[in-house]
Amino acid sequence: MDTDPTVLLDLHRRMVRIRHFEEAAGRLAEQNRLPGFLHLYVGEEAVAAGVCANLDDDDQISSTHRGHGHLVAKGGDFRAMMAELMGKATGYCGGKGGSMHICDLDLGMLGANGIVGGGVPIAVGAGFANKYRDSDRVSAVFFGDGASNIGAFHEAANMAAALSLPVLFVCENNEYGEFTPRDRTMAITDVVDRAAGYGMPGAIVDGMDVTAVWEAAREAIGRARRGEGPSFIEAKTYRFFNHHGVQTLGMQYRSDEELEQWKQRDPIELFEARLAAMGVLEAGGAKAVHADVEAEIQAAIAFAEESPAPEPDRLLTDVYTAAAGAV
Repeated sequence: MDTDPTVLLDLHRRMVRIRHFEEAAGRLAEQNRLPGFLHLYVGEEAVAAGVCANLDDDDQISSTHRGHGHLVAKGGDFRAMMAELMGKATGYCGGKGGSMHICDLDLGMLGANGIVGGGVPIAVGAGFANKYRDSDRVSAVFFGDGASNIGAFHEAANMAAALSLPVLFVCENNEYGEFTPRDRTMAITDVVDRAAGYGMPGAIVDGMDVTAVWEAAREAIGRARRGEGPSFIEAKTYRFFNHHGVQTLGMQYRSDEELEQWKQRDPIELFEARLAAMGVLEAGGAKAVHADVEAEIQAAIAFAEESPAPEPDRLLTDVYTAAAGAV
């Protein structure tokens, strides 16, 4: 791992920014201050941070229904994000995309996606365009273990490998597809085994260790930039909250003991302990980062709450259909 303190501190701040945004969004949802569903990324911060720290602004990512963390890790603006979650006109999508369709094309964030596996072919399309234009851009796609069962994933993975496209497949294996354990939906233990079927290299990383993710992503992204084709990373991780929101809705689909075991491996707490042991970031410095980020979050909430709702005459703008195009 590169021990440059600048790199280490950057990884830490990216994770802290994700954690505070998601926890704030969860609190707002509990208070009925956000419309619609909310899928939180708490617990999985190391994956987005480790991958996106290796990407440039011109590189693209595509995401999932659990996509806030990816946008934050790519450099997303808290104010525009919070406004979008609240359905306000100042949001990234004018308040009409909401949590599951948030995006920032200027940052190369091609959008969260409410369709399971829907972001995979989008990233592969971006990879095709990058290669066609003889660009050194790379696209990365985040998806869950459940999405690797979807036909769109397999078609896109085959195309990326067959055409040697500069794409990084990042499987965030949190062991559950909604409320169903992974071992009830697939016969293999490691999702990365599927990469071999398409002729692309794959690696398993500890998704609770941001430096492990960073190192694997650096190698895979460098490979893509050199024109050596796609790679697959399976990050073993875990979400600390329910599939959506923060409550279990009476569904005891995982044990309290399992959850607590994973929480003992909180990626931020583990990394802060390592940074302290290395002399890179003491406890006081970590607290200052958390306080600084929390202040940003509160300012973003105030901005969003004071922002106007979209005007009725904007209802059909930016809306597309396959037959008619833009309305």
